[in-house]
Amino acid sequence: MDLAELTSKASSAVQPGGDFTKKVKFDFGSVGKLFIDGVAGTVDNSDGAADATIKVDWDDFQKISGGQMDPTMAFMQGKLKVEGDMSVAMQLQSLMQKFS
Repeated sequence: MDLAELTSKASSAVQPGGDFTKKVKFDFGSVGKLFIDGVAGTVDNSDGAADATIKVDWDDFQKISGGQMDPTMAFMQGKLKVEGDMSVAMQLQSLMQKFS
């Protein structure tokens, strides 16, 4: 999966008025960014202001989303970093299952 495919899958999983009502940004370094606006129900690759920013290497993100790496362990090992509201990051687990 590449960033364009992930963006497409995330777009179909995020709906206005849905369960996820925060703004979160995934920063994959040189690969790019994924910005999810749960309030508006939009997903794009912009670098907007977010309630939480998740910094993770693209390969590690794919392992996490594929179930080969535990997100909690990735966080504890420093492979996944959260800036901003940690509770927003915790809400992502159910959303990510829809687009992994």
